Amino acid sequence: MGVQHKPPVSRVLVVDDQKGVRRLLEEALKFEGIDVEAVGNGEEALEKVAVNRYALILLDVKMPGMNGLEVLAAFRERGLVTPVWLMTAYGELAAQQKAGEMGVARYVVKPFNVLELIRSVRQFLSPVMSG
Repeated sequence: MGVQHKPPVSRVLVVDDQKGVRRLLEEALKFEGIDVEAVGNGEEALEKVAVNRYALILLDVKMPGMNGLEVLAAFRERGLVTPVWLMTAYGELAAQQKAGEMGVARYVVKPFNVLELIRSVRQFLSPVMSG
């Protein structure tokens, strides 16, 4: 018996307070064969990343309680280096600038085309999913 290696992680975490957005992304990602979990606030996101590994986090900026930037800061304080795509309404330049300083991998402008977003996620995950 040789050493067993864990398969690469291809799980995505969706963090958005709007139930409709969460459900849409969750269903679309699942349809594409992507393992996905969705939560409605920053506190739940922090609980998830404490016990699970993700290949990508889709994080909304505007949320009650902890906003997306506060969640992102908490991720980084905990040493989490998982790529984060920030979902922001058009024109939130201050948020984008601040997020850029914290290493956001990409911005997704709301409202977004779900098919284009899912295609982008698949392309991003393809090395993980095929390897």
